[in-house]
Amino acid sequence: MNPFKFGEITLERYSVGPIQENTYLLYDSSKNGFIIDPGDEAEMLLKRIRELELKPQAILLTHAHFDHIGAVEPLRLELNIPVYLHPLDLETYRSGHKTAHSPRGVSFGWHLTFAQPSDPDESLEPGQVLEAGGVRLETRFVPGHALGHVVFVGNGFVIAGDTLFRESIGRTDLPGGDLELLLSGIRSQILTLPLETVVFSGHGPETTVGHEKKRNPFLKA
Repeated sequence: MNPFKFGEITLERYSVGPIQENTYLLYDSSKNGFIIDPGDEAEMLLKRIRELELKPQAILLTHAHFDHIGAVEPLRLELNIPVYLHPLDLETYRSGHKTAHSPRGVSFGWHLTFAQPSDPDESLEPGQVLEAGGVRLETRFVPGHALGHVVFVGNGFVIAGDTLFRESIGRTDLPGGDLELLLSGIRSQILTLPLETVVFSGHGPETTVGHEKKRNPFLKA
């Protein structure tokens, strides 16, 4: 794993669990920062946090699909830190254990070990700024993949969750999905960032705003 550097800010990406969801550790030179979308493999993440002597101040969630919250409870209990989620995704968050074990239908159709987390501690709102040491993130609302989906914009990068992927977008066939709403949010909240902004998605490799403007077939219309 090669960390990404944005000035004094370091971003580490870990693809965790059977669905290979991307979890992010984001921290500054004083080791303050955030954990974003801890989807699975809590023990591995805790080991890395201890190795680096990190001091995460909160767990931030782009949305509450089960593959993004599977490691929330062990991390929050071990580190004694709050969890932030947009309130429109609370129902999805509370049903994570059901979705992770449902065999078919409108859910993901996985049979996974899943620790249902207790309710979030804090709400996220559009425009909200979150700070931990030198790490500063702006919250932007981009629903369409999930009712309460947000993205976190930093200096030179955006943690996009399951909204925008390299030459693709998030699926909209799940409860709360809305293709036009998702496309509108991507265009107004992500593609308006500078072209060189690095986009870190919930699955798969990073990309840039400029690349997606040119190459993403879903955004050409």
